[in-house]
Amino acid sequence: MDLKNKTIFITGASRGIGRAIALKCAAQGANIAIAAKSDTPHPTLSGTIHSVAEEVEAAGGKALALVVDVRDEDAIAQAAEKAAEHFGGIDIVINNASAIKLKPSEDVSGKDFDLMQNVNSRGTFFTVKACLPYLKASNSAHVVTLSPPINTNPKWLGASPAYMLSKYGMTLVTLGFAEEFKAQNIHCNTIWPQTLVATAAIKVNFPQVYEYAMQPSIVADAVHALITEDHPLSGHSFTDQEILRAAGIDDFISYRVNPDIEPQIDMFLDV
Repeated sequence: MDLKNKTIFITGASRGIGRAIALKCAAQGANIAIAAKSDTPHPTLSGTIHSVAEEVEAAGGKALALVVDVRDEDAIAQAAEKAAEHFGGIDIVINNASAIKLKPSEDVSGKDFDLMQNVNSRGTFFTVKACLPYLKASNSAHVVTLSPPINTNPKWLGASPAYMLSKYGMTLVTLGFAEEFKAQNIHCNTIWPQTLVATAAIKVNFPQVYEYAMQPSIVADAVHALITEDHPLSGHSFTDQEILRAAGIDDFISYRVNPDIEPQIDMFLDV
């Protein structure tokens, strides 16, 4: 599928993986709705919705910067409406916004717990709900959620259960959407990085593992391959490398932060 003039609504697109997806799709002439909270520069993390909008335009796409907190149902609905009015519809939704608090359960506060649930699973649900009328009207509707395959290995069930619940929640609602909206040809899948990804948040909070990661472009390339597939799939949970291998790419060294270091496998995966 050609992405030229297709409208892609991306949450959390002011930096990291969301930004990489925006720029990848912009290079194909897509319209990008950049929906994130980062209206002004962060003291330690680079990127705002406005800086990414400029990059999207420079890459060949069209941009609309939208200040959105995905915890706010009304704000999501208003942003979806603005994007659809501005571009004439919405074809693809990328649920990228996510909150993480990797703590033992005894250290997780109610504020921590609610933040992860409200941004992750709840935010995914209401983002898709807000975009649903426009997805139904599209002839190339996709929902892609950045969340892991459901893995009941006790190792992962016991690794930060509050965070695990929120991420698996994102996956479950997306797979549920795949079945619920099958008749409307809305293709819904999840993608999870097979390895750590070198986002700014990783560099600031976990600098010791930064060199054991892949560049965000690997996820962006996988998302692009999935949404442009001639025979679109739905109801699946993929890793980024699984999608790229199916597309004929099996050499991932160029994506590494450090070509000489084997990247670390990400959470929730047994590979």
